[in-house]
Amino acid sequence: MGAKQKDKLNFEEALQKLEGIVEKLESGDLKLDESLELFEEGVRLSRLCQKKLEEAQGKIEKLVKEKDGEIETEPFATPEENEENNGGNEKNQTGGRNLFAQDN
Repeated sequence: MGAKQKDKLNFEEALQKLEGIVEKLESGDLKLDESLELFEEGVRLSRLCQKKLEEAQGKIEKLVKEKDGEIETEPFATPEENEENNGGNEKNQTGGRNLFAQDN
């Protein structure tokens, strides 16, 4: 599969192909050169899936309700980024406020 054809795959298609490759490799029925070729394709598909996940993560925004009732958007942060931003503290980025609580 060429690089241009590979890039046309969506995440689900790439993941499905990757799962098929894993099954074939785990069967142990392949010759070494076939296994290496499939492994290389699996690495390419894995990188494509990772790239698509990163792109999707970059598009995600979470909504945070402010005390005055205004809603603003913030870039999505992974749990690891939240932990880094909070110095390992368990509070979330809103200073520990419950995002679902209604301010009256």
